[in-house]
Amino acid sequence: MIFVCVGSRDYQFNRLLKKLDELVADGTIKEEIVAQIGASQYEPQNYKWERFLDRDEFKNYQSNADLIISHAGTGALIGALKLEKQVIAVPRLAKYGEHIDDHQTQISGALRDEGYLREVLDMDNLAQTINACYENPIQKKYDRPSYIIDIIEDFLGGLTVN
Repeated sequence: MIFVCVGSRDYQFNRLLKKLDELVADGTIKEEIVAQIGASQYEPQNYKWERFLDRDEFKNYQSNADLIISHAGTGALIGALKLEKQVIAVPRLAKYGEHIDDHQTQISGALRDEGYLREVLDMDNLAQTINACYENPIQKKYDRPSYIIDIIEDFLGGLTVN
């Protein structure tokens, strides 16, 4: 199963959802797809989708997926990599109105350069990249610890209450 997640913020990702719909319709993708489409206006015709998922549903789809195709939000990518899934990052691009800037290319590019995932910047490369995930899976495991809780606790510990 392919799980697609585009985030829950107020940004559409119609470009990705449409391309996946085309690839299912023409028989290029035969695997089951489940997508979390968020604020996107496009509603897929050829695969299952939900606008938003609660945390348990999201984790369940992530756990059961063979492949995760995700916007390049840090949390979504790191979560998928920590589950040792094959991951394709598709950064949102400002020129398509998908975000305010192209910062997601920096996130996905860094993880791609480290060898943790594949990245798609041009939708014409999506089918080929999906095939590569099945034919030549990435073996490198993401096992870096998260320090976010320590950072938050340090910050809160430094605050004074008046």
